[in-house]
Amino acid sequence: MRSVYQRPRPKATINITPYIDILLVLLIIFMVIQPSNQFQLGTRAPGKPAIVSPQTRFDTIVVSIDQQANIAINTQPVLFSDLGKTLFDILNARADRTIFIKGTPPELPFGDVARIIDIAKGAGAGDIGLI
Repeated sequence: MRSVYQRPRPKATINITPYIDILLVLLIIFMVIQPSNQFQLGTRAPGKPAIVSPQTRFDTIVVSIDQQANIAINTQPVLFSDLGKTLFDILNARADRTIFIKGTPPELPFGDVARIIDIAKGAGAGDIGLI
């Protein structure tokens, strides 16, 4: 037989009402401390860059080599033995130490270009670009 008095069983559910109250209070606090006027940083967008090739700039150093291993710095012929000294003199007089190396024929051995890169680095070149 069942007794008239039954003990209350504990509830196994979580009471989320206090959590919702805390969430709403935090939401109101964050809305109040949010600044009303937004501070914007001034920015400048770069314009369209002018198309300048390395051959048209006057301050660019272009070392060119052809199939017969004739070397020229900005169309001035230079002997292979004098290349390091000439580049050293040119690079000491300027702040920009960027050099471009242009190999004329496609069948030019890369070993010649690698030697020029090595000489240019030894002369104090910073960035070296291949054309």
